[in-house]
Amino acid sequence: MSRNPPASPPQERDDAELVRRTTLGELAAFEQLVDRHRPVRVAARIVGSDDAEDVSQDAFLRAFHRLEHFRGDAPFRSWLLRITHNAALDHLGRRRPEPVDPETLDTSEQSPSRPPADRLELRERIERLERKLHGLPHQHRAVLVLRDAEGLSYEEIAEITGTPLGSVKGRLHRARREFIEMLRANT
Repeated sequence: MSRNPPASPPQERDDAELVRRTTLGELAAFEQLVDRHRPVRVAARIVGSDDAEDVSQDAFLRAFHRLEHFRGDAPFRSWLLRITHNAALDHLGRRRPEPVDPETLDTSEQSPSRPPADRLELRERIERLERKLHGLPHQHRAVLVLRDAEGLSYEEIAEITGTPLGSVKGRLHRARREFIEMLRANT
């Protein structure tokens, strides 16, 4: 008795079709992938907001040039986030990261309907958290961002970072512990 593999979600099928069309020379298909998967938020949390757009663009260029190597074993988003992660690490190796600009963060708490004092307090809180986040070693920061901010599974993080599953879990545990200690110390 043969079992059919589970059907992939519609977005994964759409991504696979866009990848196929791109490899056939249809640049508009790649533009759709770019519009759909913007890894700027992940890049910003790893390298800082000033360089996030550059890292994101670098990741898309790398992806474009390696698209014929995309096998479809994992979702395109995971494959792209791995490239983004590597581009961000390369960038960190060349430059010291800057804190993320809280203005670029997507948060409903910064609604213009909130009183200015509340918005300022929230902004300062976000800035403190981002500074503390950037105080973590980059391997710990990356797994923390991918798991807790992006909601990726341990398996996806292992694939993206090229790290064994057990190491991902260990790094995440240490990252959370270090981050909590930093928050408690209020430094």
